[in-house]
Order: sequence, then structure tokens, then C-alpha cells
Amino acid sequence: MFSEYSGLVAQLKATDPVFADLFERHTALDEKVKRMETHVEPGTHEEIEGLKKEKLLIKDHVYAVLRKAGLPKT
Repeated sequence: MFSEYSGLVAQLKATDPVFADLFERHTALDEKVKRMETHVEPGTHEEIEGLKKEKLLIKDHVYAVLRKAGLPKT
């Protein structure tokens, strides 16, 4: 996720516990959705869609943090 920000992601994960938690929550949701979609873990279509929406909200938040942190200092 966000390969163009890979260095910044690594830096923020190491220095910002809130960012690290957001990133981990997104990763955990992504893995859960994949397990549900492949029927490794039970889940209804509605549950999967709800998790995808939650994942997208977190991704938007992560992106906003990355954009703000990646802006040049003036």
C-alpha cells in the first residue's frame, strides 16, 4: 500500500504509534477480508462489505497522514 511513500511509511511506523496502529489495523482488515472471500473464514457478503468500507476509511486516513507528513517544510 502506497509504494510511492514506502520510506515515509517505514519512518512513521517506527516513530508514530498512532500511525503504526492505523497501518496495522488496515493490514489486519485486509487479511480478514481475503480469508472471508476465499472461505477460509466464515463471513457473509454484508460482513465483508462492511469490513471493506472500514478498511477504505482507514486507508483514506493513512493517506492523509502520509500526504501531510510528506509535504515539504516551508
